[in-house]
Amino acid sequence: MAYREVTMIEVKEVLRQWLSGHSRKAMARWIALDRNTIRRYIQVAEGCGLRVAEGVDALTDEKLSEVLAVLGTGPGRPHGEGWAICEKHREKISKLIEDRIRLTKIRKLLLRQGIDVTYPTLHRFAYSELGFGKRRLTIPVDACAPGEELQLDTGLMGMLEPGEDGKRRRFKAFIFTSVCTRHRFVYPVFTECTADAIEACEEAWKYFGGIFRVIIPDNTKAIVETADPLDPLINLTFQEYAQKRGFFIDPTRVRSPQDKGGVERAVQSTRDDCFAGEKLHTLEDARRWALAWCANEYGMRRHTTTQRIPLEHFGAEEKATLKPAPTDVYEVPLRATPKVHRDQHVSVAKALYSLPRVFVGKTLEAVATRTTVCLYDNRVLVKVHPRKLPGERSTDPSDFPKEQAAYAMRDIDFLKRQATEHGEAVGRFAEALLEGPFPWTRMRRVFALLGLCKRYGSARVEEACTKSLAVGLADVKRLGRALKNGPAPPPSVGTDRVIPIARYLRPKSQYTLQPAKRGPSRNDKGDTA
Repeated sequence: MAYREVTMIEVKEVLRQWLSGHSRKAMARWIALDRNTIRRYIQVAEGCGLRVAEGVDALTDEKLSEVLAVLGTGPGRPHGEGWAICEKHREKISKLIEDRIRLTKIRKLLLRQGIDVTYPTLHRFAYSELGFGKRRLTIPVDACAPGEELQLDTGLMGMLEPGEDGKRRRFKAFIFTSVCTRHRFVYPVFTECTADAIEACEEAWKYFGGIFRVIIPDNTKAIVETADPLDPLINLTFQEYAQKRGFFIDPTRVRSPQDKGGVERAVQSTRDDCFAGEKLHTLEDARRWALAWCANEYGMRRHTTTQRIPLEHFGAEEKATLKPAPTDVYEVPLRATPKVHRDQHVSVAKALYSLPRVFVGKTLEAVATRTTVCLYDNRVLVKVHPRKLPGERSTDPSDFPKEQAAYAMRDIDFLKRQATEHGEAVGRFAEALLEGPFPWTRMRRVFALLGLCKRYGSARVEEACTKSLAVGLADVKRLGRALKNGPAPPPSVGTDRVIPIARYLRPKSQYTLQPAKRGPSRNDKGDTA
């Protein structure tokens, strides 16, 4: 015989008709219940103090609750043999569930040990006795004030129609939802980077007509670099943008959709209701369609939670509480971590910028805007350069030693001043070396001239340069040979050194070679000559 649960309404109807004086047979025909069931309900009601003489007015809510409580404590349906087997091995099943093993696998492991229990019985036992499959209870958070919180989520929306190349392209969307009024803004994008997040926020402020005080994003890498329940690491570029626009960032926890329940289901609903089945060819088409959908369809549809139309609710209570919308255009800075090379330059956006020698080999942080490039070492500003186009160079002469700076900057006048410091003729000789077009191509000759001054002294080089200029000779190599082969400086005046006579001096006869005496020569035939 099938088991049917009797509802509270049916129990109340049985008691009401009984107190009205109806017979059990009539009640069974009217309510479609078995007479034995009706008899049991009447016995419980009499045990709770109800009498027919008191009439229907005696059936108060308190009495009905008392009767239902007694009926609920009955024996109910008895468990079978499988349930007893599960009770016997409760600890073993509980341990397997705690190890996050699937219930189907648990049944297989039990069968290997000779424990045969059907899967439905095992599932009912694990669900009712061990808490398997039950979700943790949640507590709804009190609603925020108007203009305070804006929840943000991202998701894949679909694909555009084939372009000129015949290929389709996927696109995503940033979805902004007001926590208070559920008003929504959708901004489609191709990529999900920090610049796209800032661009979407800027368009959201225009759409809403103001800035919310707090943004609650998910853990997208465009905003949150490292997720943490207590101290998440926010992307520096987006953090700087939030400081500029005056709002706070409160990221959700990882895999915790309850932290932003007002927007989590918005990804699926936006994808299915806004973009599904639409013929969109470009990203601009998707953005125009999303804007129209937010204003004319979703915004004019009564929300099931607030029971108000989001667009009207937002305009009536929330729009006036927002911070003023920005009037200037926010420039997204470019951030990089370049390394200072041996030439004391770093590369930022394919342009070179100089730094002092002490930073060679270090990795710095670069922040490039439209007009400037700022270089930081451990968050300390060390250099500011004007922004250059790719392929260009910005070199500060003060970053290099004077002689190297002159060579790097092609400072011809500096070389002339350096040569004049060694003598007037040396300065004129350097000017002669640099005469003609493209003087920087002969800078090495002046450096060689200055090297001769260090090697031979300024006085000798001054004299040699005077003689060379007198005959119209301006060749640094010949000048170097003249200095090398010229007369040596006179010896210094002093006492002559006395060389002592050798202690053991041999006579010269010991060094004289005496010729050897030769005998008579013989010819080939043996005759004496």
